[in-house]
Amino acid sequence: MASTDQRPAPADRRWMRPRRFDRNLIVIGAGSAGLVSAYIAASAKAKVTLVEAHRMGGDCLNFGCVPSKALIKSASVAQQMRHADRYGLQSVEPRISFSAVMERIHKVIAEIEPHDSVERYTSLGVEVLQGHARFIDPWTVEIALNDGETLRLTSRAIIIATGAQPVVPPIPGMEEVGYLTSDTLWDRLRHRPEAPKRLVVLGGGPIGCELAQSFARLGSEVTQIEMAPRLMMREDEDASSLVEASLTADGVAVLTDHKAVACGVGADEKWIEIENAGQKRRISFDEIIAAVGRTPRLKGFGLQELGIDVDRTVQTNAYLQTLHPHILAAGDVAGPYQLTHVAGHQAWFAAINALFGDLKRFKVDYAVIPWATFTDPEVARVGLSETEARERNIPYEVTRFGIDDLDRAIADGSARGFVKVLTVPGKDKILGATIVGAHAGDLLAEFVFAMKHKHGLGKILGTIHIYPTLAEANKMVAGQWRRNHINGFLLSLLERFQTWRRG
Repeated sequence: MASTDQRPAPADRRWMRPRRFDRNLIVIGAGSAGLVSAYIAASAKAKVTLVEAHRMGGDCLNFGCVPSKALIKSASVAQQMRHADRYGLQSVEPRISFSAVMERIHKVIAEIEPHDSVERYTSLGVEVLQGHARFIDPWTVEIALNDGETLRLTSRAIIIATGAQPVVPPIPGMEEVGYLTSDTLWDRLRHRPEAPKRLVVLGGGPIGCELAQSFARLGSEVTQIEMAPRLMMREDEDASSLVEASLTADGVAVLTDHKAVACGVGADEKWIEIENAGQKRRISFDEIIAAVGRTPRLKGFGLQELGIDVDRTVQTNAYLQTLHPHILAAGDVAGPYQLTHVAGHQAWFAAINALFGDLKRFKVDYAVIPWATFTDPEVARVGLSETEARERNIPYEVTRFGIDDLDRAIADGSARGFVKVLTVPGKDKILGATIVGAHAGDLLAEFVFAMKHKHGLGKILGTIHIYPTLAEANKMVAGQWRRNHINGFLLSLLERFQTWRRG
């Protein structure tokens, strides 16, 4: 995504700007970015139309965040049953009805759906149209409604929030083996009585790791294939190694530094051929999930015809404006992060700049962006990692606290992982924090808040944390930083003073 502060060029003179507009704002896409944009516009009393071609709630509700976390929970309970002896209980092998697990996932989606429904947004003052939107000119959108009708609307501003879709790697034979993705598996596997016996997961990023671990815990023999030398390459090696060890312990065959070169169907089974160090071998499987990333949905909306650059993402400036100032983008199509909470964050800037940008514009703020991978253990981070700091030659100090030394974690049987904080050398200013462990995504919020409001570790140390909780880990790492920076000379003076006080 471009980040220039320059105002985009005005629209080409070949298009005639309408004298009057049907709407103040049209939002294309009803995922996180689109929903928040439409909500803000309606709250500002704008006449806003939200267009969605598929399901309200977008990828997160229907294919991503919600179903995957419901799957993870079921898999986690199954694993706890297997290891109940760790808590003084009798271990049992769970009797897993995979179809019941999948039905629960769909029930969870259905229970959350009303939050993102047509009815709710209509009640908020948003006009919701279900159909496919395409630009006719910079101010006119043609909507092919799902009921077969076609509608054209003009708008003073338009926000593109069309989301992303799974990347399918160009491996020969992928189509023949009937691959799954993180979008399609929820329906394709819905009525299976058992989890796929032999499952291949392509990809070692967050989605691949979450799915590999969950399916292994639900009974699949999982092989995870990753081209990179380790899993979760965006994280530091100490974090990814803990995740890999956990996946391996759960029965996942993790194959890093392996490249998938071909797929096929034999006489009675499917196979994938992989290559490592010049050696090739085949692995048989029943199902394969492509989880190598997601790419923005950019085609079919008429963006190229307007001259809008869509190389990988919609190119915008720091205000989320495209080449045409009144056309903005938010969410996965805008980048640089494919995260639901970032899409919602961008939506505020996109909506405000769309409605009021000719009066005052606001630059989108990416200074403090948190994210988490919900494996067991979870990995959560905000700000710089050690790897990034080294690559960018940013001076830093590292303070680390092992969660295996935390009272509540010991009591809970989750005493593994760490809290690692990067600070400015000699100061308590936080440059980044990584947490690996149970509920890391929740625990990270304290560091996100501290960084957002420019509080250092001293403020965290001076905050009372309930005992015994996992949140004490944050205070413990702050205390470790303080001990590492005690002035030795002052301590010697203090010791002499106390000696003098004793007479």
